[in-house]
Amino acid sequence: MNTDTSEIERHYPLTPDLIIHRIINGMWQVAGGHGYIDQESAIEDMIKYHEAGFTSWDLADIYGPAEDFVGQFRRRLSEIKGGGELDRIQALTKWVPHPGRIEYSNVKENIQKSLSRMRVDSLDLLQFHWWDYNNPYYMDALKYLSDLRDEGLIKHIGLTNFDTERMQIMMDSGLQIVSNQIQYSIIDRRPEVKMVQFCNEHNIKLLAYGSLCGGLLSERYLGKIQEPSAFDLDTLSLKKYKKMIDTWGGWGLFQKLLSTLNEVSQKHNVSIANVATRYILQKPAVAGAIIGVRLGISDHRNSNAQVFNFSLDKSDIDIIDTVCTKSNNLSDMVGDCGDEYRYPF
Repeated sequence: MNTDTSEIERHYPLTPDLIIHRIINGMWQVAGGHGYIDQESAIEDMIKYHEAGFTSWDLADIYGPAEDFVGQFRRRLSEIKGGGELDRIQALTKWVPHPGRIEYSNVKENIQKSLSRMRVDSLDLLQFHWWDYNNPYYMDALKYLSDLRDEGLIKHIGLTNFDTERMQIMMDSGLQIVSNQIQYSIIDRRPEVKMVQFCNEHNIKLLAYGSLCGGLLSERYLGKIQEPSAFDLDTLSLKKYKKMIDTWGGWGLFQKLLSTLNEVSQKHNVSIANVATRYILQKPAVAGAIIGVRLGISDHRNSNAQVFNFSLDKSDIDIIDTVCTKSNNLSDMVGDCGDEYRYPF
């Protein structure tokens, strides 16, 4: 077993001045639909993640209290360890406006609101999402975000769930984009059709979410011949990714995949989730994998750390890929990255 735990492996330079942990703590779960999140317990858990070395956070203005949690976490951490400790945090937020006419004043107002909530002077990475391509003002929004970057309110601009066609338009317009956050897992390989090659050509990195299919890629569902009921799928994540699995190939093929992943996990003495995460982290253009945290409810810090204690060799990847060759082509059925949010399948 490869036991390389070097800092190069655990961290990735998204840009020369923004080095992130390759496992990013996802905060969608605090927005609701994943169990009650107690604020005090959440902040305590954030400090524990930080102390364990998981210093990168993915959040959004629309994730309920996520930006406020980051602000409170920063205040608490500064009180405990001093202000210098705050330099170790990378908080990657999003701006998700309602489609419509975009004015500079509106963009700046929203960015300043995020700065205030998070208690920072400049956003490490602002990841921009746009719901409707038929509304052309997303290019105006990106232009104004670029102006705010030049003013110092934003350090870097990324995207969330944009497709390759729209990214090409951005590159042709001279916009500077450092990342795109997209769904990418053993189940969902749509990025490999066009997105990965495009990002490699333009030095854009991918931040992958859904790599564990909301927890479905785990021992909990191994050997469960009977599909989970709607009642059993008790989080928004489980409901979302079960639908993707149904489209991909169904529960029977998914059980074959889990069985194969279990063989690989036992070989390396890690978990199925570790194998699923490692599989994506070894893909070209991928800077990090976002793993959701249910703060104050469940703790996966020790398990997540095992991702850096092994590597998947060619034989591991080959047997995983063999199962996936029997699945449907999600690119044909769903579209390019992010299309599931604009053209429901």
